[in-house]
Amino acid sequence: MSRQHRLLIRRPALLSALGAAGAALVLSTTAFAADTLSAGDQAFVAKVSQGGMFEVEASKVAVDKAQAQDIKDMANTEVHDHEGVGAKLKKIASDNGDDFPTDLNADFTHRIDKLKSLSGRAFDMAYAAEMKRIHALDGAAFMKEARTAQNADLKAFAAETSGIVQMHIGAWQKSK
Repeated sequence: MSRQHRLLIRRPALLSALGAAGAALVLSTTAFAADTLSAGDQAFVAKVSQGGMFEVEASKVAVDKAQAQDIKDMANTEVHDHEGVGAKLKKIASDNGDDFPTDLNADFTHRIDKLKSLSGRAFDMAYAAEMKRIHALDGAAFMKEARTAQNADLKAFAAETSGIVQMHIGAWQKSK
């Protein structure tokens, strides 16, 4: 049997082996890609995780310091809702290999410290203003992510959470 004939006989087996290896490489690369977030999705997680932690921390302060009962009630709702939202976001991020921040950044820490320094009506007004501001920013981010997220779980989360944020925005707009 000639050398050329032996190569022709082995060629299908060789191509089959290479095809299987190539398919395995493509599948493993695809599986890895599915377990990571795009740069845009990572930026969304970083932004809204900070905003959510700020809302929880500021609202815990408000539960203790607010003068008006409606502000205390809204603060309790904020803590409850945003702790749940944060837990869902953290799970999605960790399931996709993304870091989830555990500490507030310097800007939000400063804003919490400023709230802590206030009391009475001044506190209530400053806290309400902070909640209106952060909900407007986060509301826009959630609506955008619900349309543009690359990760399906994050897209569904953003769409679901956008409704919660919109309810909060409505409640804050009605507040005094």
